[in-house]
Amino acid sequence: MSTSPPGPPPTSHAIGASARTAVVWDVLSLVVAGADALDVVDVGGGTGGFAVPLAEQGHRVTVVDPSPDALAALSRRAQERGLDERIRAVQGDLEDLATLVPDAGADLVLCHSVLQLVDDPGAALRTLAALLRPGGRLSLLVHNRDAAVLARALAGRPEEAARLLDDPRGRWGAADGVQHRWTPQQITGLVDAAGLAVDQVHGVRVVADLVPSALLDAEPGGPAALLALERALADRMPFRDVATQLHVLAQRA
Repeated sequence: MSTSPPGPPPTSHAIGASARTAVVWDVLSLVVAGADALDVVDVGGGTGGFAVPLAEQGHRVTVVDPSPDALAALSRRAQERGLDERIRAVQGDLEDLATLVPDAGADLVLCHSVLQLVDDPGAALRTLAALLRPGGRLSLLVHNRDAAVLARALAGRPEEAARLLDDPRGRWGAADGVQHRWTPQQITGLVDAAGLAVDQVHGVRVVADLVPSALLDAEPGGPAALLALERALADRMPFRDVATQLHVLAQRA
């Protein structure tokens, strides 16, 4: 399993110049670099934050999302940009995928901030793996259990932090609907069990959630410096392991 920093490829500044998403875009930009039109499935892709830029690069993207409002907004964006033939909006959720998207038809599957919401993450990952062609990649973004423990402790809720630490699903006291959180070791083990080989693991939002925007705005070059720091810390321990989210890139053999 490689955890080498993705580095900022040339396209990442155009499509991912945000400290909250840049690391994910850096990884994806390298995955799609130089490739002919790929078939992409974006599970929970909403209004097209990832789908639209990928379609603009020539890839065919199917967005599966339960929100009709989000899909309507996606369709408008696609039409405005002349991407109607490259973006397909399908209403449904992760547990519906087997009936919505054909097996072994995708070169790249995105599942960002969705897996923690399902009842059976292991079964969901097997469904995602089945969508991939041999050699296809899964881009998975999940909540980090250890980061949530630290956040609660720093918020003055040490008892809640301790209970979350001991909860095997990492969900204690989750008022945000999150049912599962994982450590890096837990989520990579789950991906392996689904029959996928983990290529890379990066931390996302290592410090971006900790720095008040007012302080950044007051400092010349602050946002750019934060973006550079996020990239530098993304695969460096112990920082990676306490990031708000974990990004896993895995491949179907």
